[in-house]
Formats: sequence, C-alpha cells, structure tokens
Amino acid sequence: VAGTKKGITAIQMDLKNDGLTMEIIKNALDITYDARCEILDQVMLPVIAEPRKEVSRYAPKMITMHIDPDRIREVIGKGGSVIQKIVADTGAKVDINDDGSIFIAAADAAACDAAKKCIDDIVFVPEIGKLYYGRVVRLMTFGAFIEIAPGKDGLCHISKLADHRIEKVEDACKVGDMMWVKFMEIDEKGRWNLSHRDAMREIADKKAKGEPIQ
Repeated sequence: VAGTKKGITAIQMDLKNDGLTMEIIKNALDITYDARCEILDQVMLPVIAEPRKEVSRYAPKMITMHIDPDRIREVIGKGGSVIQKIVADTGAKVDINDDGSIFIAAADAAACDAAKKCIDDIVFVPEIGKLYYGRVVRLMTFGAFIEIAPGKDGLCHISKLADHRIEKVEDACKVGDMMWVKFMEIDEKGRWNLSHRDAMREIADKKAKGEPIQ
C-alpha cells in the first residue's frame, strides 16, 4: 500500500483466497499505515523534505493534449507518414483517440516536449488581434508573406508594411527578416492577413504603458 500520511495513492493485492472480510481489510490498512509513516519519517523525509518542484528531466513523462478532431488526419498524415515521422524524430510514443485526445509518452521530458511542439505546429491556428514575431519567407509586388509558425505563413499587404506609403515591398523588408505582425483576419478564402504597421503601433503603445510584449 503506497501513499502519504493523508491517504492512499496505490494498492497492489494478490487475491488467492475466496474473499476478504472488511475486518481483514481494515487491519491490513492499519498495519500498512503505521509502516508507511515509519518509512516516511525515518527514511524519506531526512533525505528530501518535500517533493521536487520539477520532475527530473531523465524521468519518464507523459503529456496529454487535445486537438480539434477534424485536425486528426493532419497529425496522422497519409498512411501515417506524419505521426511516424514525429515518433522517429523525437523518440516519443504518440497515441491519438477519435475525440482528439493525444497521449505522448517518452523516457524523458525533452522528447515529450518535442513531440508536443510538432503537433502544436501542425494544428496551429492564430488568434485574431494577437501579435506574432515571424520571418519573411517570400516577397510579392503586393506584399510580403511572413511565417508565424513552422510552415504557416500569412500575407502582410504592402499598405500594412509601414506606417507611411512605400513604393515597393523591398523598401520595408527582405527575405529572412524577422518582424512583428498583428494577425488581423482570416478572409473568405481562408487566407491569413497580417499587419506590421498595426503591430508596431500596438508595441509602441505597450512600451509607453510599461506593458510586456508577448
């Protein structure tokens, strides 16, 4: 019987007789409580007075997350190609239920976190009005495409690349530049529209108020 002074956390029992009476169970729990307190007071507490604030990075770990069930096929990929790559790259085990629940298990926390990040990147949906720090990945005459998550980019129209009129996109940025953008909307065609101009205005306002930039 495992647990603390406040209660039981786990029981292992091999039942080889026809049944247990409540008296036998009560006596067994009383005995194990006394033994547990002895172990806690005499063995455990002198070594570590309280639980560690963080589990060791070498300890096995499991993460539970939930995604929109409609996005499951994106995480699995054709013939399981995507999820198999996640498992191969991170070393984590990934199980997905039909309701969108995902269970990630690995020998260490870093592998779990890496697998979760892969999935988060796949199902990433930006929030309207939120600021993102992205990389310019493509320039067009009408604007710049900026990646705000791995493989996910949106368009910042030339009119929203600066707080003043510019003649060409190259006057404001080049491929590889990092810049703040504000997510404005998802248009009727499902395209992501961004604004560097509005992002910089909001950042300036936050700085003036002493608020953090996130």
